[in-house]
Parts: sequence; structure tokens; C-alpha cells
Amino acid sequence: MSLSGKVAIVTGSGRGLGLAYARELARQGAAVVINDVDADVAAEAVRTIEADGGRAVSVVAPVGSTEVARQLVQTAVSEFGRLDILVTNAGILRDKSLLKMTDEDFDLVINVHLKGTFTCVREAFGYFKENNIPGRIITIGSPTGQRGNFGQTNYAAAKAGIVGMVRTWALEMKKAGVTVNTVIPVAATAMTKTVPYFQKAVEADERGEAMPSFFRHDLGFGTADDVSGLVAFLASDEAAGITGQAIGAGGDRLQLWTHPEAAATEYRDGGWSYTDLIDSFGALFGDKLQSVGEEFLPLPEELKPEPAQAR
Repeated sequence: MSLSGKVAIVTGSGRGLGLAYARELARQGAAVVINDVDADVAAEAVRTIEADGGRAVSVVAPVGSTEVARQLVQTAVSEFGRLDILVTNAGILRDKSLLKMTDEDFDLVINVHLKGTFTCVREAFGYFKENNIPGRIITIGSPTGQRGNFGQTNYAAAKAGIVGMVRTWALEMKKAGVTVNTVIPVAATAMTKTVPYFQKAVEADERGEAMPSFFRHDLGFGTADDVSGLVAFLASDEAAGITGQAIGAGGDRLQLWTHPEAAATEYRDGGWSYTDLIDSFGALFGDKLQSVGEEFLPLPEELKPEPAQAR
């Protein structure tokens, strides 16, 4: 087991994707600190990992504050003697369109996703640097942070911000030998259960059957277990040369996302005045404007949702 002797923290790991990451890390030999806001859910996650033959303890606390970040690191060290891996998975959703989104909706999502990632990474990196540990940090992004999505101003801002921080941290952590990357999962979750487009895929997964190939291959949409292998790989010594990357995983698909680059470049001696732009922008850039949001392929007829549920 390539992670034997390693110790990992996985935030938001009581259920769903976070639990899948924690179980895979444990299967590969790591001891795991489970984190959730629900004590019963956290305890059940620990029992699940122990039943698999792994080692785990839990910290029941909401991610976001420096105090909780410190508690997570201290628990890893006090219970298992060290820390090697951090996976910042914790998150919540408060989806609303812009004019309906409240300050509280925005602040809650930013605090857990963005600030929670910041505080936990800062605490873990401080420990790694002080103890000369070539740690592994895996943050969790989203296609929404890469492309945008209707009704997710707060979530898109947080997930895009995480990738921005990772690029900066990769520079700052390089000398210490610590790697930091973002995983962008595309998998069945509680959220996708409510989306009619994914109905047939989610139903198959819940029956314990393989999802139709259209979802797994054409869309790169799968189960939580389809993502967990990438998380464990990035946590391993074999991934020592990979840092500052955004890597997507879902179904049968693995993707390396590009960093933003200029799509087109033009020059004008003396710069670009308002009149110059009125005269020239459309001709120069009109056919090069970038798309927003994800564009899904049309569903094959046999995979379309049942009419009653589609309503």
C-alpha cells in the first residue's frame, strides 16, 4: 500500500465524495481524520473505515475558522503522530439567482469552501514546513468554478478562488517540497439527484448497476469512487512532481484543465481608445469570444427522464 504510514485529513468526509476519498486513502494505507458537522455521521464514517480494516478518528466541527483548522491538524498529530496529506472537501450549497441571493447565502458558502480551504491549507503547510515533511495538499474544485453555472454565484466564486489560490501556493510551497493541486470531480451527489438530466445515471448507481456508457464516457460523469483514485494518487510519493494543477475526474474520463491563457492578442501603436474599440473590437475579437457555462450533449432517447419526474 503506497500510503502506508501516512496520515491524512479529509474535511467534509462524513458521507458522499468526502467519505469516498477517505476510504480510498485508508485502503491505500493512510490513517484518516474524518471531519463532519454531524457527530453521528462522522462516527458512522469512522466505523466504515475501521470495518474496511483502516484507522480513523473524527473531528466534529464546521470548517472555516482558524481554530477548527488547528484542531484538525492537532488531532492528526496527537492521534497518529504526524500529518502528511490534506484533502479540503468540505462544502455547502446555497443556490439562488443573483437577485435572490442574500448576504448570508453568499457568506456561508464562501466561508466553508474558500476560507475553509485557506485556513486548513495554511495550518497544514505550516506543520509540513516546520517538520520538513513533503506534504500533499489536494483541494476540491468544480466545473462551476471553471465555466460558471446559473444560480451559483457564491459557489462559482469559491471554486474559482480555490484554483487561484492553488496556483499561488504551488509557487510558495515548491521550495518546501509540498505539492498542492485541485481535483475537479464530476460525480453523482445529492445535488445531481435533483437534476432530471442525470436521472437514469443516478437511478442505475442507486441500484448498484453500472451507469450507461453515455454518462460515463461521453459526459465523464460517474460515481464518487471514480474520483477517489485520483485523490489517492495525488497524495502519494509517485505524484511528487505534480503541483499547481487542476485535474478533472469523472466516469471513464480524466482531464487536465488548462490555466487561463489569452485567446487572441492584437496591438495598436499608442494604445486603444474608445473610438478605436468601437471601430475594431468586433472585427478583431467578435468570433473569438469565449463561451460560458457547461454545454451538455443531447440525451439519447432511451436515457431521457420519465415525463412525470421531468416536470
